Amino acid sequence: MYNSEQGTRIAIPVLEDRGLDSVISEHFGRAPYFLIIDIRDGKIINVEKVANSAAENHAPGEIPLLLRELGVNVVIVRGIGRRAAAFFEEYGIEVVSGADGPVKDIIQAYIDGMLQSREYKPMRRWREKCKHREVA
Repeated sequence: MYNSEQGTRIAIPVLEDRGLDSVISEHFGRAPYFLIIDIRDGKIINVEKVANSAAENHAPGEIPLLLRELGVNVVIVRGIGRRAAAFFEEYGIEVVSGADGPVKDIIQAYIDGMLQSREYKPMRRWREKCKHREVA
């Protein structure tokens, strides 16, 4: 839930580098970028793009750890695997799933308190394409 006093740092996986006009990625771990959006007092105060260097090949928990290290406290996704969601829960990071559309609309719905998690069924199976490295 949005915290107006301390502010909120949100990560959203996106398909392209178009700032707030970017569209959310269907698959959290394979998104080429994450937009990191800082909100304070109901306003967006900063937007930065972070390349997902682990998009093609990542160990379980690698991306949640990266986002935690970036100070993210909310992740808004379209779809996310159970393992990644469990890592976020362990780190105390809120996950809102089932979001769709341009980031600017998603963020406004979040600020307005209208964005809630909902079930999302992927359009295709990613398991075959998503390579997860084993943790050493």
